[in-house]
Amino acid sequence: MSMLTGRRIAFLATDGVEEIELVQPWRALESEGATVTLVSLAEGRIQAFNHDTEPADTFEIDAVVSKVSADDFDALVLPGGTTNPDKLRQNSDAVQFVQMFAASGKPIGVICHGPWTLVEADAVRGRTLTSYPSVRTDIRNAGGTVVDEEVVVDRGWVSSRNPDDLPAFCRTIIREFAGAAGTQQPAMAVT
Repeated sequence: MSMLTGRRIAFLATDGVEEIELVQPWRALESEGATVTLVSLAEGRIQAFNHDTEPADTFEIDAVVSKVSADDFDALVLPGGTTNPDKLRQNSDAVQFVQMFAASGKPIGVICHGPWTLVEADAVRGRTLTSYPSVRTDIRNAGGTVVDEEVVVDRGWVSSRNPDDLPAFCRTIIREFAGAAGTQQPAMAVT
């Protein structure tokens, strides 16, 4: 049996998501048996990008964020791209969904600019994470601690800086999502 058989994982994303930060973790989680659901702001498809500027593939939405709950899933992934989290943090349903996840103690994986949505949800206070450099001041201003590491694990949350960190990010979210959700572990860098 695979490590994530029976686990339901939500990916929250919208137009502007960095394609590799959506696709690579998605495939890694599915390869371990997880059921993965693309949650977005509206029905239809979202437009992914490469390097924030080059249109890439489009992806069919599985569920609309206003119609789902954190109770429907075992873990959450917040991919980056600059436009994606900027749009998500301006949508009250997306912010509420992230707040529910943060309050639930369930694991969250976040990469690159993805922490912007966590900042908007007032969820980073007292947490240690990493992110793309331009997001770090926002995390600090919201009460979080930022470290510059490939992967940081803090009480079930896994964060990484950019697409170069994806191999380590994917390995770590698999491990964290397979383990007990919401365990109180100290923040640590993982290489």
